[in-house]
Amino acid sequence: MAPNDSVESNGGTRGTAVGRRKAARYIVPVAVAGVAAATIGLVPALASTGDPDLPEITAQQLIEKIAASDTQQLSGTVKISTDLGIPSLGGLAGSFAQGGGGGKGDSSADPQSRMTELASGTHTLRVAADGPDKQRVSILDSAAEYSLIHNGDQVWAYDSKSNEAYHATEKRAGTEHRAGQKSGEKSGHATPAPEGVPTTPKALAEQVLKAAGPTTSVTVDGTAQVAGRDAYKLLIKPRQSGSTIGSVTVAVDARNGVPLKFTLLPSSGGKAVVDAGFTKVDFAKPAASSFTFTPPKGAKVTEADDAKAQRKADGAEGLGMFPGAEGLGAGGSGAKDTKVIGEGWNAIAEIRTPGGTGLPSKASGDVPAEAQQFLDSLGDKVSGPFGSGTVFKTRLVNALVTDDGKVYVGAVTPDTLVKAANGAS
Repeated sequence: MAPNDSVESNGGTRGTAVGRRKAARYIVPVAVAGVAAATIGLVPALASTGDPDLPEITAQQLIEKIAASDTQQLSGTVKISTDLGIPSLGGLAGSFAQGGGGGKGDSSADPQSRMTELASGTHTLRVAADGPDKQRVSILDSAAEYSLIHNGDQVWAYDSKSNEAYHATEKRAGTEHRAGQKSGEKSGHATPAPEGVPTTPKALAEQVLKAAGPTTSVTVDGTAQVAGRDAYKLLIKPRQSGSTIGSVTVAVDARNGVPLKFTLLPSSGGKAVVDAGFTKVDFAKPAASSFTFTPPKGAKVTEADDAKAQRKADGAEGLGMFPGAEGLGAGGSGAKDTKVIGEGWNAIAEIRTPGGTGLPSKASGDVPAEAQQFLDSLGDKVSGPFGSGTVFKTRLVNALVTDDGKVYVGAVTPDTLVKAANGAS
């Protein structure tokens, strides 16, 4: 069994910094890229079947092993379980992603709504990758299957239950590239899936390792066996108080450095918030047919550009279901109305809503009944020197929406959000 060697992650540790840079380069993008999301307790089938006796390794060496992994081809089955402590999203996820749902441009195959389903419940995924330009992920259901296929500049999604397909053509540099982008690079106009919605342990692990800094403790926590393969366990923990994240464990393939299992435990205790792992994995080249798709006869096909134009015409983009919040979904951390308070695991994004208005009241009638029920199940009224507002809670990410139109959001406790709002007032 590997010893509990540790390494503190700090900005001056050359090996760790180099490891993170290499990690971004070598990541196998099976992920439906996305999260939020999104921002998962493993089912019993993924439990360790033994502790293999492996050569000793330090935490820094293990991080570098992940970063240096050049595995570009794989296929297998992944089980993801998410328990954010919120009601099952179901169709409501699509309403949030598309600004209310039900519009003329909506499609049941649209990745923006379908992949958000991974934010709750347990799902079985079949994944395949052959380099950076070919990926496929399928969500398996008892009576249906939803598939997302990326092949070159073509992105297809298909919902077998409704017999609907969604198609996007990835814009590349040389046609409509962004200013300053090098010739031959992808512009990112269309991706295999919404940003922030990872679907493999590697994609999840990369997000955590990129955030590692002086506030992070990293250790090797023994060994395990996942999907029949020997693995080391990398344990990542915040050194700060106030975070909702207790620890992250990544099981790393001892042979090729690919993360096989990812488990995020909350600081509040209890079952895992996020748990994702392979139940079966093969690192051979997948069949070329895995990345080809032709819409079945009679399928309704929605073009991405048409759907986007229709949603814009309907006024249903971003968080358009909330009056005055239409622009929040598109700003990003670099938007002029967004700033970051704090650092490390306690970083909080402060966002000013367009128009400086908070959420509508229950009596306003401006919020769809289904959305209002969802919000009421999460929200608690709070007040302080900042004024008053509502805290919306999950087991991982919490948000404070003030009555004067500011939003404070992060993977921190409600008390930490209120302190940040008071300090910014």
